[in-house]
Amino acid sequence: MSPRPYGPRAFSHAREGAFHRTVAGENMSEHAPEPEDLRALGERIDALKRQEAPPPRKTGPTSGEVAIRFATELLSAVIVGGAIGWGLDWLFGTRPALTIAFFVLGAAAGIRNVIVASKEITRRYADAAAAEEAEKER
Repeated sequence: MSPRPYGPRAFSHAREGAFHRTVAGENMSEHAPEPEDLRALGERIDALKRQEAPPPRKTGPTSGEVAIRFATELLSAVIVGGAIGWGLDWLFGTRPALTIAFFVLGAAAGIRNVIVASKEITRRYADAAAAEEAEKER
């Protein structure tokens, strides 16, 4: 005795017919295209997409990206510095001296990271402007 399928009885006819249908007594998979034909069709579609697609434009970062980058650089350094100081204070029992010292060091490292990131972003803006200028000359 086979187990009864799970679900309401009203759907039993759909379970029997939807996936087991045949066309004129034949399986649907007998009419499948050949793999070589599919591969050739895929190559033709890819070639058409390459012809129609414009080359990707190099753009500078948006103001939102810059703000998130600066906030992440500063906040992560401050949190890491504070956590290291807190851990060393807990280890040596010197509360809160090392927490304060490493918090200040973390803030200084964060400010340095923001300056480095701003130089990198300025370079990216300059590269995007140069690429746009070169594209206008074409």
